Amino acid sequence: MYSFLNFNKMITPMIIKIIFFIGVGLSILVGIFQIGAGVASDYGGGAQVLLGLITLVLGPLFTRIYCELLIVFFKMQESLHDINTKLSKFESNNSGDL
Repeated sequence: MYSFLNFNKMITPMIIKIIFFIGVGLSILVGIFQIGAGVASDYGGGAQVLLGLITLVLGPLFTRIYCELLIVFFKMQESLHDINTKLSKFESNNSGDL
């Protein structure tokens, strides 16, 4: 609880994973609805069917890329925190050597 209240442990990466699954689900649903609307169209919905197929393929891919970019920022923060902790320990161990 202490690390949570002092923002030492980030909860946003867990939330980003949830957002990823929601984004993939929405991409798939939108793609299916676009295909269905294109098939049901009276005036040839070929473009809408094609757009639905593109959404089915590229939607989850772009959602993954976006979420990975967000997670990279948190991984960088964790790495910087680890470097800071190790540097502080190193400086405290070598402070008497000056």
